Amino acid sequence: MDDLIVVTGASGRVGRRLAVRLAAEGAHQRLVVRSADRAPRLPGTETEVAISPGYADVDSMRAAMTGARTLFLVSGREDADRVTQHRAAIDTAVDAGIERIVYLSFMGAAPDATFTFARDHWATEEHIRASGLHFTFLRDCLYHDAIAHFVGADDVLRGPAGDGVVAAVSHDDVADVATVALLAEDRHAFDGQTFDVTGPTAFSLAEAAQVLSRATGRTIRYQPETLEEAYASRAGYGAPQWEVDGWVSSYAAIAAGELATPSPTVKRLTARPAQSFAEWLDLNPGDWAHLRR
Repeated sequence: MDDLIVVTGASGRVGRRLAVRLAAEGAHQRLVVRSADRAPRLPGTETEVAISPGYADVDSMRAAMTGARTLFLVSGREDADRVTQHRAAIDTAVDAGIERIVYLSFMGAAPDATFTFARDHWATEEHIRASGLHFTFLRDCLYHDAIAHFVGADDVLRGPAGDGVVAAVSHDDVADVATVALLAEDRHAFDGQTFDVTGPTAFSLAEAAQVLSRATGRTIRYQPETLEEAYASRAGYGAPQWEVDGWVSSYAAIAAGELATPSPTVKRLTARPAQSFAEWLDLNPGDWAHLRR
């Protein structure tokens, strides 16, 4: 058994970036994706395993993890039963002989977190702790990309965030931190550790609207909503209640101050500053092209 790393979600926004970085470092990795044709083609990739439907596909997950020591576990797609899928992946990892999990969690994960999806992450963390495996939790904040996608077709960024601020982070910074955590020579220094992964500063959604206005040349504004208004404005999407709760509570978590504190993790572990929201816009024009109408 060598230092084979299993990377889940390898066709996603963080997983793909992580796989590219691990390949550049010469790591031996196995990519786990839902569709094999979406997996990045990289040196050092042993196999590509398609899992469907998700982590509950125990046989495919066991095949993906057999012979590996380390698992990078990205959270599954948002779902009413996501915690059950996460627990299945963790239990399969134990059965397959995995020794260590680096789990991509969420900032403020807690049983009573305002952001309802952060409660899923807390439950997953607790299951990992109980598994007996070595672990590292990377709790990322909301992504810069999410902030850009908060803007509606009418150029209004609306939600019940009040005057709260958010220390949003880029996918690239999260992938860089994950690379360090997975490849560190002294991996024991990461055992049992939890790291918040954020951007360099926190900003309000009103400030985000100003930055987006400068970048797009459009007039984008922030419109605070009450919780009642937020639920009413999203009622027409036909989404299930658990999903609407997640949408609305992401803003409410900002208002509650639960995503407000910048962390030095990116700079400390990568020896470079984290990307600000404005820097992310400059570096990733394709990710907010929908705003240049």
